[in-house]
Amino acid sequence: MSEERKKLDVSKDGSYSYSIYLEPDFGNLGEALVPLAPEDRRVCIVTDSTVAALYAEELKAALAPHFAKVSVFVFPAGEEHKTLDTVRDLYEHLILEKFDRKDLLAALGGGVTGDLTGFAAATYLRGIDFIQIPTTLLSQVDSSIGGKTGVDFDAYKNMVGAFHMPRLVYMNLNTLRSLPERQFASGMAEIVKHGLIQDSDYYMWLKENAAQIRARDYGALLTMVEGSCRIKRRVVEEDPTEQGIRGWLNFGHTIGHAIEKLKDFTLSHGECVAIGCAAAAWMSEKRGNLNRAQLRDIEEMLTAFGLPLRAEGLIPEEVLRATKSDKKMRAGRIRFVLLRQIGEAYLTQDVEDAELLCAITYVCEGGAA
Repeated sequence: MSEERKKLDVSKDGSYSYSIYLEPDFGNLGEALVPLAPEDRRVCIVTDSTVAALYAEELKAALAPHFAKVSVFVFPAGEEHKTLDTVRDLYEHLILEKFDRKDLLAALGGGVTGDLTGFAAATYLRGIDFIQIPTTLLSQVDSSIGGKTGVDFDAYKNMVGAFHMPRLVYMNLNTLRSLPERQFASGMAEIVKHGLIQDSDYYMWLKENAAQIRARDYGALLTMVEGSCRIKRRVVEEDPTEQGIRGWLNFGHTIGHAIEKLKDFTLSHGECVAIGCAAAAWMSEKRGNLNRAQLRDIEEMLTAFGLPLRAEGLIPEEVLRATKSDKKMRAGRIRFVLLRQIGEAYLTQDVEDAELLCAITYVCEGGAA
């Protein structure tokens, strides 16, 4: 039996519209691109050195029949290269290749590649089209959807960016089988987060199907990625520029980003988000929104997917200071995301430093309740 394919559409009041393809290979990409590939259009595949070795030639062959020219820009793999310097190198490549406003960028890879490519597309010639071809679980369920693009500035994550919607998102789910365990787990942090903030039934499905997910069964992957994409689509369509409920997607991220920075990116994004989710769930329990059994259930779910709950070697007061550089600060106060219950999040600005420090201490010093 052939592996199943799915397609979701994302749109907002006529201001943008694009499709998300969930596929078992790159075979259908050319057909999906027909509306975006007028005669003589050029495409530049942007990818990092790790993904280029795996998929760049295969993707180039899939695109070549549909474009006048296919070029490839490869940058060194790693979060440390998600910078304006790399974007500058990409600009130079596009200028030398004579790319103009009708041409297209294709982001092949994980979140670093997608964010960087999207930012370059938003700013090159005041904006050109781009498509997302995410190859990691984290990028498939999170960063490739919704049009948030950006690069890191010094030690500040995603501090420079723009909203720029992709014209298409194409996911070859079988690329997930080449992911190292740690990268797969990193994506699971965002997936568990999706269930926690908006869909308790999806959260329970993840719990009940953990074995098939960990085995990377194609049917389980398809159901899971589609489920997370539907949640992300619903939030993004309602709030495309993060003025309201899109902020729920930051559950676990305020503390997570601070830990990520202080650990000098030696922990993955998903690992830091998982630790941040544990802290936010603990705060939700202390406020009486969750009971102790629900807190333990959330923690057990995260650990079942290979994610940490604690950050070792950090001083809680330093983590608290690092949260003050969070982009979500409003008038000097953090917009923090907590849970009313599993499946329902809310934004609040009433989190005091003392409460936040207690939560940070919980995940930095062994989890004493």
